[in-house]
Amino acid sequence: MDKKSFLKAGHTPTLLAAFLYFDLAFMVWVLLGPLGVQIANDLGLTHAQKGLMVATPVLAGALLRMVMGVLVDHLKPKMAGAIGQVIVIVALFVAWQFGIHSYEQTLILGLFLGVAGASFAVALPLASRWYPPEHQGTALGIAGAGNSGTALAALFGPGLAAAFGWVNVFGLALIPLTIVFVVYLVLAKDAPECPPAKSFAEYLKVLKDKDAWWFMFFYSVTFGGFVGLASSLTIYFNTQYGLDPKMAGFFTAACVFAGSLVRPIGGNVADRIGGIKSLTVMYVFAAIFLTIVSFGLPQAWMALAVFVCAMLSLGMGNGAVFQLVPQRFRKEIGVMTGLVGMAGGVGGFYLASSLGYSRQMTGSYQAGFLIFAALAIAALIGLTAVKGRWRTTWGAPHLTNARI
Repeated sequence: MDKKSFLKAGHTPTLLAAFLYFDLAFMVWVLLGPLGVQIANDLGLTHAQKGLMVATPVLAGALLRMVMGVLVDHLKPKMAGAIGQVIVIVALFVAWQFGIHSYEQTLILGLFLGVAGASFAVALPLASRWYPPEHQGTALGIAGAGNSGTALAALFGPGLAAAFGWVNVFGLALIPLTIVFVVYLVLAKDAPECPPAKSFAEYLKVLKDKDAWWFMFFYSVTFGGFVGLASSLTIYFNTQYGLDPKMAGFFTAACVFAGSLVRPIGGNVADRIGGIKSLTVMYVFAAIFLTIVSFGLPQAWMALAVFVCAMLSLGMGNGAVFQLVPQRFRKEIGVMTGLVGMAGGVGGFYLASSLGYSRQMTGSYQAGFLIFAALAIAALIGLTAVKGRWRTTWGAPHLTNARI
């Protein structure tokens, strides 16, 4: 990639602001997962309840991404992001001041944390609209690397909970959130070419395009796998291998860092060789590694190694999907980011909740992992079916400078 060309093409302060906003939002979005062992012990939760507790913010974030996508086009990305950050900060403040005393209250908090997950529908258009097609994969990869915030939650959450109590972690999270909110207000700037707002009915028209559904399915596997594992692995390592919450958090952080840090690489590789080719390879590897880990490896370090490989595949797949989406739906990028992001969150909710139910009903996590591996294969088959049409229509060389 020509770094000078990339830096001249867009607006670096906005790209940085989008990354920081996305990073901290994702940190609190999955916060119940790293704290899940301590919360479950204090509240006496079952395996199924633990799974649903960590999956609720994921589902709420998925559904709210569509709402946030609409707000992005009506209020512009910067204002929509500011509103979302205020809601999350207030929710965490209330949880910190009044405490969480029941399973139902964890679910209510999870719904509000879903607003943080909806940041996806703001951060990506905020960055995307500044960059031309040939730099979309890299720009969205950098902004999307904010999902490394899920690793911050796993790295620090369990240790802080052990030292100060898990309720006080909500208060401690307010410190970086407030700092980033101020930085965001100063640095972020809406692109001059923001498309005019459309009616809600016009947004729904995009669902009549079958390519929109394909992208939603593809992302439900790559991002769904990533965020589902990020939310669940602390509990998994604690339950499956008896690791204490702090060590389980370290193991989870290693996996999540791997998946989030390669997202920009995935976008850049897709810019170079084409999103379709890159995504094809990632689905194959993701299915293989999820199948391997489903058999319950004898040592925790073995599982860690396989999960890291799975997260590398899924993370690069995330970057590849969003190298393709702006090429196909540039004028509808706001609503498409919301729709595709919503589908990714639904995939994450399914994986996180199914692992808990699988463990409770069968005594093993195997069924949950195998079904998701099968979904990766199904996505691979679907991608193979549409790639010829994509490369000869909207991805044709005479229509775009980007590799498809």
